Amino acid sequence: MTGGGEPAALLIDFGSTYTKLRAVGLETGTILGAGQGPSTVATDVNRGLDAALKDLEAHLGGLPEFRHRLASSSAAGGLRMVTVGLVRELTAEAARRAALGAGAKLVGTFAYRLTRADLAEIEALAPDILLLAGGTDGGNAEVVLHNARVLAGAAVDGPVIYTGNRAAADEAADVLRSGGESVVVTENVMPEFNVLNIEPARAAIRGVFIDRIVHAKGIDRAAGRFDAVMMPTPAAVLEGARLLAQGTATQPGLGELLVVDIGGATTDVHSIAGGEPSREGVILHGLPEPFAKRTVEGDLGMRHNARAIIDLAGATAVAADAGLDEARVGALLDAIAADVERLPETPDEHAFDRALARAAVRHAVARHAGTVKVVQTVTGPATLQEGKDLGRVETVIGTGGALAHGQDPAGVLAAALADPADTGSLRPKRPRLLIDREYLLYAVGLLAEPAPDAALKLGLAHLSDVTPQTTGEAAHERAIHVG
Repeated sequence: MTGGGEPAALLIDFGSTYTKLRAVGLETGTILGAGQGPSTVATDVNRGLDAALKDLEAHLGGLPEFRHRLASSSAAGGLRMVTVGLVRELTAEAARRAALGAGAKLVGTFAYRLTRADLAEIEALAPDILLLAGGTDGGNAEVVLHNARVLAGAAVDGPVIYTGNRAAADEAADVLRSGGESVVVTENVMPEFNVLNIEPARAAIRGVFIDRIVHAKGIDRAAGRFDAVMMPTPAAVLEGARLLAQGTATQPGLGELLVVDIGGATTDVHSIAGGEPSREGVILHGLPEPFAKRTVEGDLGMRHNARAIIDLAGATAVAADAGLDEARVGALLDAIAADVERLPETPDEHAFDRALARAAVRHAVARHAGTVKVVQTVTGPATLQEGKDLGRVETVIGTGGALAHGQDPAGVLAAALADPADTGSLRPKRPRLLIDREYLLYAVGLLAEPAPDAALKLGLAHLSDVTPQTTGEAAHERAIHVG
């Protein structure tokens, strides 16, 4: 037994490579111990969980009684989802945002009337879930019903979540079920023009994850060993970010924040912020943004997509940032392509990884943040904002291997900040920079509902402040203070 009898929670993440555990004290919000084992979702998930528990027990000298046993999963790439909407800029975009916010891996977005060619493409994408939207409540029903008829009998394994025009819901569900599809009906993702309602769709996606995807990945074989709380890991990270921003009834949070998660295949960005215009006279244009927003940049991965980062940022610019010549950058890029598990060892490799990570962060955050531009109207010039204005965000948190284990996390994370030369991009201006070295945001998210105070303490205690004290001063890690 450990922790002097302090009640504890066991937090589990079933990853594609490792099953990771954290034992957390519920009174102090401290990590009592950690363990991991190889993920075995392709065979028997209990084997990997047993190995991880054995590792945790060895670190603790025995296992405590756990009040909560909570799990998330990113195994096998998470949820593959295809969204179908009426208009690409409206209901299709609303469905896309719901999918990303729920932790799905969006593999395709379709709009307007589906064709046979569209159906063939959807079937080739092999989604775990189809999200069908279209029409405001009482508005256009023809297109969403046409798309339901096209999707009825589609050769896909996953269920269809209907989140379109309420007036067409019953008929669309009957059509889909008559074709043999499993259907979940939820509230319209856009009940009125330019009004988003994405939380019911997010909840439905998570429900499918619990009921079906967990079974498909074999994780339900261990269901008796953890509580009936399960979500995709990205959704847990988003909930962790939300708690850190908003705090609890008894503890203040950090305020509006941005999380940048650099991975081997993608760079994910989460913002917990309203994003209203910070400049006087700016007019919001386009769909309203969700307060809790997640984007996934599938071409900005440090290993699987390193060449795509170079193509986007430019070999000359990356080489200059790394202090290397382009020939050396090309050789290092070839080495990564030959071994995507490769870690930097030499000074050149560390410099290249830093430059690669900075490019990934810069472009991922620029895509996530809003933009402003001046347009001419009949009454004169007007300044339009699309997306979120993140200029006033108070905190930027970095996580992922390139930040947790890199030699210059502050320099990498600084690439997320506003660039005076790019006045159209609404990135953070003067936030403090924090690093989640132990990748605990998923754990904070899992614990947020049953034990929010402990979850917040856990998150705040393990964020390192790397903000430079003055311009040009090197960053030194410090404990963070709130309130």
